[in-house]
Amino acid sequence: MIEHTFPIAEQLISNALQLSQRLYQQLTQEADSLVRSPQSGFISVVANNKRDLVTQLDLFNKQLEQILAAEQLPHSQDGINTYFQMAVIANLSTDTLKANWEQLMRLCADCKHLNEQNGASIEILARHNKRTLHILKGKSEVVTSYGRDGGVISEFQNSTLISV
Repeated sequence: MIEHTFPIAEQLISNALQLSQRLYQQLTQEADSLVRSPQSGFISVVANNKRDLVTQLDLFNKQLEQILAAEQLPHSQDGINTYFQMAVIANLSTDTLKANWEQLMRLCADCKHLNEQNGASIEILARHNKRTLHILKGKSEVVTSYGRDGGVISEFQNSTLISV
């Protein structure tokens, strides 16, 4: 059976490697933009591109799961290693496939790390913007009063600290 699934697995892993390289490129551009001068429009475009690439990588993951299931292997690193061993036993050349797989795993780890860094940078920028707006608009205070019927009414009241 591996003779039938092996060419498909080779193509899937090769495609996933290309997708991961593109994802890494998008994450690198996002990181550069966050360091230089964050522009929300560019960040949004990158976010959409990342979302599309991740969707395609999720599809790859499901297809790989099907290939492993066809060989009655678990969808795990152990399943992949066993798949490679089965291919060697069937006299299939696994050098390129193994090299692509290892590169894909390294690239995915790099993407994960870079995405976490970018997320932290975006969080810091968001907090900075929130603090800046808080300074410009003034501290919001909750004002509690009573209505005609005696019910409690709570409202936010802003006092502007700076006027331009």
